[in-house]
Amino acid sequence: MATNFKKLQNGSDIRGVALEGIPGEAVNLTEEAAWYLTKGFVHWLAEKTGKRTEELTVSIGHDSRLSAGQLKKAAITALTGLGVTVYDCCLASTPAMFMSTVFEDYKCDGAIMITASHLPFNRNGFKYFDKDGGLNKADIKWITEWAEDRELNGVTTLEEHPEGTVIQRDLIGTYSAYLRKKIIDEVAHPEHPELPLKGMKIVVDAGNGAGGFYSSRILAPLGADVSGSQFLEPDGTFPNHQPNPENKEAMASISAKVLETGADFGLIFDTDVDRSSAVDRFGKEISRNAIVAMAAALICKEHPGTTVVTDSITSDQLTVYLEECLGLKHLRFKRGYKNVINKSMELNAAGIDSQLAIETSGHAAYKENYFLDDGAYLATKIVIKAAQLALQGETIDVLLSSLEEPKEAKEVRFPIEGENFGEVGAKVLEDLKTWAEDRAEFGVSVVEPNYEGVRLNFRSEGLSGWCLLRKSLHDPILPLNVEVTEGECVVILEEIKAFLRNYDQVVVK
Repeated sequence: MATNFKKLQNGSDIRGVALEGIPGEAVNLTEEAAWYLTKGFVHWLAEKTGKRTEELTVSIGHDSRLSAGQLKKAAITALTGLGVTVYDCCLASTPAMFMSTVFEDYKCDGAIMITASHLPFNRNGFKYFDKDGGLNKADIKWITEWAEDRELNGVTTLEEHPEGTVIQRDLIGTYSAYLRKKIIDEVAHPEHPELPLKGMKIVVDAGNGAGGFYSSRILAPLGADVSGSQFLEPDGTFPNHQPNPENKEAMASISAKVLETGADFGLIFDTDVDRSSAVDRFGKEISRNAIVAMAAALICKEHPGTTVVTDSITSDQLTVYLEECLGLKHLRFKRGYKNVINKSMELNAAGIDSQLAIETSGHAAYKENYFLDDGAYLATKIVIKAAQLALQGETIDVLLSSLEEPKEAKEVRFPIEGENFGEVGAKVLEDLKTWAEDRAEFGVSVVEPNYEGVRLNFRSEGLSGWCLLRKSLHDPILPLNVEVTEGECVVILEEIKAFLRNYDQVVVK
């Protein structure tokens, strides 16, 4: 049966089921599919660079997923069959793979990361990079269409090339040295400059993904006490908790560990380390709106007035913090890490300074770091600031002392039945604006400008809050986010539910 390559595209990534083990989820990311997709990436890269395939150097790495070995083997077979020089970086992080196109002793034309982020153990995927960063949706579409065309036409070999070579590289070692040097240089400790973290106690939670190196190869060599760190061992079954800074169980686990060990703070990564969040010494989570606030606070002095681009579900309190406390500008854009990154780059191209693009999920991309969403880089900036504050007798939590939080926040997802779910979702959102305008006398108003879904403010006696109803990026679902500073979320939630019950295909419980 032919592979449905279009189904494997997940925005700007490839994702699919690589292992059996979950009922109803058939394997569709096979070794054969990996072979075709890798060939497609190489031809895309050759076309963009103007090089012959045998002139290309491509790095490849993976996180701790159980299917990584079989997919990497297929990909390397495809690469060497086209004469590509391959750097096998073994266990790595997604950001490190991009940096293989930057580091002087690598200078790869492209990079492949085998990962499916925080998804269950049976999933896997590919993220592709060239020197300009991660590929966009249109690029992935080109690759999947190329692969599908070749598979449908039974092409199992392509033009002959000299057999490419495979070279083992310690990319994480190079990447760790790069981040260690950044910490040493920027902390500039007056007493022990080579051990700038001496006396600090930091907990790292890698969730059994690829991020354990941050504890052993970055923090510990710089003098930090990392004895309280947990789940550093790569294990693709993810036996302890989901490797995801948005997961409640994961955040509760690291919060408890910070309190138990008396650490100064904690850092938590997702599986492939392109996302991170933190916990302060009181066990308080620095995630979602707070990690956005933290990331912005780390650059506000160097870049006054810069525009911070975030996803659509950030709070009103965050806007107040960014604009009134830090003196920055806030542009609330769309969900999707590539969306916020591309928007920030677009602003810079138009002459508007934008130093940070960040999602509440923990994807943080700084202009100073190639607009690469890099959880370890964000963690490094947090570590640097924490060490600098420690020299002044202060702790990292002081940075967020002015950030107010909503009284209550909820997210509810409403499924849409039927194949025409896109049309139904669009109609619902269009009608919601009219519904809100008709309820203006009851304190409901449409928030503009708004770039995704419909955002409404609710202001009435005893109630102050907002909601955002949008279409999911990939699924037949209408996610609803609700926050209040006065009153209860359930009041807004029930109003939206009553509105949605007018649509037979929307499932409202």
